[in-house]
Amino acid sequence: MSISPETVYENLSLLEQADVTTNALYRQQAQEILANQKVSLEWRQKIAEKLYQANNRLTMVNIADNDSY
Repeated sequence: MSISPETVYENLSLLEQADVTTNALYRQQAQEILANQKVSLEWRQKIAEKLYQANNRLTMVNIADNDSY
């Protein structure tokens, strides 16, 4: 299944509201776009920046004893 860079970019905006499984799917889709040389450099850069921002926000979240990342 092929997903558009635009959709992946928009999905990354939903990471904070998504459940764990959906969150993992969105991140996997982003990684697949980043690895796809057929996707324009502009889109790969946009997605990389959005994923970077999401990862930085994740580091600010308090982790409970039984959580893992």
